[in-house]
Amino acid sequence: MIGAFTFNTSQRIVFQNGAAAVLADHAAPFLGDRPFLVTDPGIISLGLQEPCEEALKSAGHTLARFSEVAADPPRALVDRAIEAAKAHGATSVIGFGGGSSLDVAKLVALIARSGEDLDEAWGIGNAKGPRLPLILIPTTAGTGSEVTPISIITVGEEEKRGVVSPLLLPDLAVLDPHLTLGLPGPVTAATGIDAMVHAIESYASKSANNNPVSRTLALEALKLLGANIERAVFSPVDEDARGAMLLGSMLAGMAFANSPVAAVHALAYPIGGTFHVPHGLSNALVLPHVLKFNNKVAAATYAELAPVVFPDLAEVQSFEERADLFAERLAGLAGILGLQTRLRDVGISEDDLPKLAADAMKQTRLLVNNPRELGEKDALEIYKAAL
Repeated sequence: MIGAFTFNTSQRIVFQNGAAAVLADHAAPFLGDRPFLVTDPGIISLGLQEPCEEALKSAGHTLARFSEVAADPPRALVDRAIEAAKAHGATSVIGFGGGSSLDVAKLVALIARSGEDLDEAWGIGNAKGPRLPLILIPTTAGTGSEVTPISIITVGEEEKRGVVSPLLLPDLAVLDPHLTLGLPGPVTAATGIDAMVHAIESYASKSANNNPVSRTLALEALKLLGANIERAVFSPVDEDARGAMLLGSMLAGMAFANSPVAAVHALAYPIGGTFHVPHGLSNALVLPHVLKFNNKVAAATYAELAPVVFPDLAEVQSFEERADLFAERLAGLAGILGLQTRLRDVGISEDDLPKLAADAMKQTRLLVNNPRELGEKDALEIYKAAL
């Protein structure tokens, strides 16, 4: 019997090479006269946003740009972006870039319109709205933020905090594979592993809203990501591989937006918050060790996923053995892709682990979704295994 569930996603999705350059056509119902574009300095240095901006200006829109977004964006940066949008009289918000730019854009669209206190919006379902029309354009294949109702920023020195609400789902998500051509190998690898983690954790989530739609999307996402991540890393202008990665990332985003992620993300967030390790790499560093911890209760579930990414593992009959091999092969894949594979490779020492474990316990909204209950001592052992 199929239990009750809800499934939310972005209102409209466009997947098209060159779509960003004709954004004025795709987004006409949402833009208004004064769109506000949120991006980061890396995008500006590459000029990736220029065709989009030119199209908007040619269509008669008065455009303003906020381009200060950094990885793990801090609260102060979000506040500056909101004030800039208000000063512009923004009629819509366009997030253009990686997950950080899209996450900031979501909060700008929400707070600039509603005027609500961000401190009262943290958590699940606390945002009130309304928000400005929102268009999200990812330039990496990883976060799936263009189809998730989640925005994560850094509060204080290290703590990651999130707003989770259907209000943050955009009116339009634009997937333009051309924007990802030539993305550096390490970024492609880390964001690709991030998307795979979304699919894996969504599929195995203990959430009461784990549902057949999310599981189907997670499987298709893993199929696309597993088959194309090496091509995308080592042949960075392969259009087919880039398109498959972008689509896989989006499908994984749809899956975990409704069947939420768990302990891999909970243990990854302190690594990013404290040591400023990119989010995808933080996930990759702990992924195999969390899976091995979970195998005590979730081996059968992971055994279903293993052949989707590594088809030869279908020949392994034992669920337990196949699940263990799945974790090991994912660790090996990270190494093949050129990522660091140990915490010590990113400057983390054994003395740092107790604080990481304590900080991971703050991620209660994620830990409740883990297939196996995980406490602070367990987190410490997982970090030790990853060191």
